[in-house]
Amino acid sequence: MEASDFFAGTACANLVRVPLFPRDSRQSWVHMLGHTQCRALVTSEKFAEALGPIQDELDDLEHVIVRGHDYEDWLTGQSDIDPDPPVDPDDYYVIRHTGGTTGRAKGVAYTHRRWLAAGRDWFYNFPPVELGDRCLHVGPISHGSGYLFTPIWLSGGSNVLLDRFELEETIEVMERDRIAYMFTVPTMASALAHHPTARNRDWSALKMFQIGGAPVSDETALLCREVFGPVLYQGFGQTEALPVTMMGPNEWFSAVPGSNPLRSAGRPLPFADLAILDPDEGTPVPVGEEGEIAICCDGQMDGFWQDPEATAARMRDGWVITGDIGRLDDNGYLYVLDRKDDMIISGGFNIWPAELENAIVYHPKVIEVAVVGIPNDRWGERPLAVCVVEEEGQVAEDEVIALCVERLGSYKKPAQVVFQTDPLPRSAVGKPARKVIREPYWAGVDRRVAGA
Repeated sequence: MEASDFFAGTACANLVRVPLFPRDSRQSWVHMLGHTQCRALVTSEKFAEALGPIQDELDDLEHVIVRGHDYEDWLTGQSDIDPDPPVDPDDYYVIRHTGGTTGRAKGVAYTHRRWLAAGRDWFYNFPPVELGDRCLHVGPISHGSGYLFTPIWLSGGSNVLLDRFELEETIEVMERDRIAYMFTVPTMASALAHHPTARNRDWSALKMFQIGGAPVSDETALLCREVFGPVLYQGFGQTEALPVTMMGPNEWFSAVPGSNPLRSAGRPLPFADLAILDPDEGTPVPVGEEGEIAICCDGQMDGFWQDPEATAARMRDGWVITGDIGRLDDNGYLYVLDRKDDMIISGGFNIWPAELENAIVYHPKVIEVAVVGIPNDRWGERPLAVCVVEEEGQVAEDEVIALCVERLGSYKKPAQVVFQTDPLPRSAVGKPARKVIREPYWAGVDRRVAGA
């Protein structure tokens, strides 16, 4: 919440903003500051202690500014003369970091031009912003919610920021402050829709409720539409290139012959190109076949910051190779299946964990689920489903397996189901940490891929 002034201030001053993520480790903070050659660091008091004498570790870091009780006095003591520095559209505006699930987090740099293009495309299908419209941010503005911040501000709206997602406070603010726009991840959206008072509140001000950051189940989407009305939007993109697709409520919940919009991520936006490539050959696959999603859009990166090797691995002829697996149907709807690195190969068949997770979460007693591949002597790998439930014993393993067989077919069913009451481990950006869940099952195995 305290970082909101930097969205505008750094742009006006032509400074490059490098957001740090509270859930990351101190080691990650040092890495992000160091490889972007940051000269100044602004932090709140609660993180200043965790940072410690960080200037001793970073040669380029000249200033550490703590937002303490005297911060506002310090600001008002500055000159009121606008230095009005020149800003070129192709100057860098922000360097955001990827989640860092494999190795150190990589910096993704946006110029002013690309950041504004991303905001333009993000709002292309949204209802127009009117003066005074309020946008609620309950997730960190360093992530998905932050893409709404600049377009709202430039259009005369106001941004309402909460420093945490607390269910009672959030749903109260949504109604009381007549929120018009907001972004949540699926778990937040589900919690809000399940709140016992949600159906009895006034949502007439709500224009756009975007659900993103992770796959959303049909159950959550349908419940949110029932509770909040025809205001739901979803799309697809990633830190390296976004947005690529977007879909509003009329299309998301429509019936389209030959397509299933409810399970899709929508169709490509006018300013984006999208291709499905063979994961090994890098050539386009026929419509309807699975492959790796490639993107070319105005809001994409030019490359990873000072990392030519990683850039070469993820960019090809101006296209960003996402690492996500998906398919396109005849009507142009994109279906995102999973991450390439999380694919399970069982008996020669490719199984995408997210497909199983989306099926299993339909069970009313399963709160959340993660599917990973574990070694198997006969099949090479088999899927393991880790289900979070309120109380153990509420759900039987054969119920979960039967649900997958019904929805996906017999070869995609999990070989084993584990139940727990503790939440799933998560990455720094809040996504289930499949690699952490998978690791104990591969102890003593040389590779993290098994062969039959």
